[in-house]
Amino acid sequence: MEKNAEVIAKAIEGSLNIIEQDREREIISRRFGLTTGSRETLEQIGEMLSITRERVRQLEKAILIRLRISAEDSVIPNLAGAEKIIVRNLTEMGRIARVSQLAKKIYGDKVTEKQKLELAFIGEISSNLTMIEENDSYYQSIGIADYGDDEKVKEKVDEIVKIIKKNKSPMTLDELDNKLNYEHPDHIKAVASISKNLATLNSLWGLAKWPTVNPKNIRDKIYVVLEEKREPMHFEDIANAIKDSDFRRKNVTIQAIHNELIKDSRFVLIGRGIYALDSWGYKKGTVSETISDILKQAKKPLTREQIVKRVLAMRKVKETTILLNLQNKKLFKKVDKNSYTVAEM
Repeated sequence: MEKNAEVIAKAIEGSLNIIEQDREREIISRRFGLTTGSRETLEQIGEMLSITRERVRQLEKAILIRLRISAEDSVIPNLAGAEKIIVRNLTEMGRIARVSQLAKKIYGDKVTEKQKLELAFIGEISSNLTMIEENDSYYQSIGIADYGDDEKVKEKVDEIVKIIKKNKSPMTLDELDNKLNYEHPDHIKAVASISKNLATLNSLWGLAKWPTVNPKNIRDKIYVVLEEKREPMHFEDIANAIKDSDFRRKNVTIQAIHNELIKDSRFVLIGRGIYALDSWGYKKGTVSETISDILKQAKKPLTREQIVKRVLAMRKVKETTILLNLQNKKLFKKVDKNSYTVAEM
């Protein structure tokens, strides 16, 4: 990784050195943050050089055109080596990647902002690379030029978004692969990763606004954990599952989890500290209310065994608790030795 950093740094130095005028070199260096690691605006540079914002923009455009021509003619020292490093890593990542993710792969976890900016600059001038500028829909990304220009790449991203929208629920890469024409599902993953309109969780891809793939608050995270588990869980187990998850901001307290479980109608308390989703058929209420609902739905007397079995399917309680509640003569009427119905009002 140190060798990669050295090669790329030399390519940046070589690019700046072929710019003849000091003022033009200053503009490019400041606009791309190649010296300080922080990009400057057209206004800031214009003020520093005592020229207008528009003049800075014109000069930047002209310099970049000359640099791109020089890059294509292979006259920028060490640029070919830097391009080789970037292309090799992009190939392993599916041919395209966010600049931030590519930088981590090339430099390691301790990547600096300056190193990210250097990669973006090389992406701007290299004829072997495609640069996707960041906006509301796309992350700043770099792709291999053979994969298509920025418009072609955006079309690929938008196609994936359209398919997921039409599906109306998250999809696996294999499901997307069945509807697309890519060499490998990893290429779909790479393209989808540069979209701000998409998010992924637990190997599912969906719209970023869907909490099932992009839970933003504690309640959504609880829902995702229960939905993935597909069975009732104690609130402490839910808290631990969130801590062990891939969620962002997953350091939540057990008390916070419990508070949200109580407040959200999607979560049903079915035992001591045990919660389930209402979409699974569980309903809020005491054991007596559950027995009453079961008997009313049956529209006929049920045996003790039938009542216990149906209550246990909806509540995590002891059998003795159910039997004790059945003894409430104000609520339940015994019709024979082993059968009960709702007491007459």
